[in-house]
Amino acid sequence: MSLHLSDVTLTYPDGDGRLTALDQVTLEVPRSTVTAVVGPSGSGKSSLLAVAATLVTPDTGTVTVDGVTTTGMSRGELTELRRHTIGIVFQQPHLLPSLTAAEQLLLMASIDGRRPAGARGRALELLDAVGLADRAGRRPHQLSGGQRQRVGIARALMNDPTLLLVDEPTSALDHERGAAVVDLLTRLTRERATATVLVTHDRAQLTAVDHIAEVRDGRLRVLPSGGGTGVGYPSERVIAENMRG
Repeated sequence: MSLHLSDVTLTYPDGDGRLTALDQVTLEVPRSTVTAVVGPSGSGKSSLLAVAATLVTPDTGTVTVDGVTTTGMSRGELTELRRHTIGIVFQQPHLLPSLTAAEQLLLMASIDGRRPAGARGRALELLDAVGLADRAGRRPHQLSGGQRQRVGIARALMNDPTLLLVDEPTSALDHERGAAVVDLLTRLTRERATATVLVTHDRAQLTAVDHIAEVRDGRLRVLPSGGGTGVGYPSERVIAENMRG
């Protein structure tokens, strides 16, 4: 089990009171699986990702990443955990305009001031894995939107994470390119044995994942499986009913 949230509650200041972003959330994401997180805007999906990424400490509950429980860890210890264990794919890839695709990945490998041996070979291997071996020397303005997002995915895998957190990776892409990105994520999840959490609004993407968790008003539930779509896959009816609103 690479990610385990247990009874996690997270609140924020709200005037004279507190706003509950996550309410006793429990979630398990095994390695080599993709769990999609769905729900309306403001439901708590971003807060869930922030807690899973150890960027925000919950009020109560425990967060365990790759067997390490983060309770009581210092800021420096959490930074080290993220650096070596967690990869994040942002909604926008935020590539540096002056760097080539390969250099974006090498920068990630040198984030602590040291470039490990074999980093360039790993960068080229990852670019090949996402179908961009022939674009390694291209800068962001020379890449399409889907290609830039694939560079972002390769960059997130540069530290060989056990946990991959993906925030709306297809929001700026058309259906065909979006489907290709999700197919890529599911393939890499299997090949590299990561535990992947995918936040999405796109119902069409959900048939490609292993599990679906819905967040509403800070509460999380795993959607039931339906017949005919495979083990762990909800039926089209279940998906449609739970994506409304």
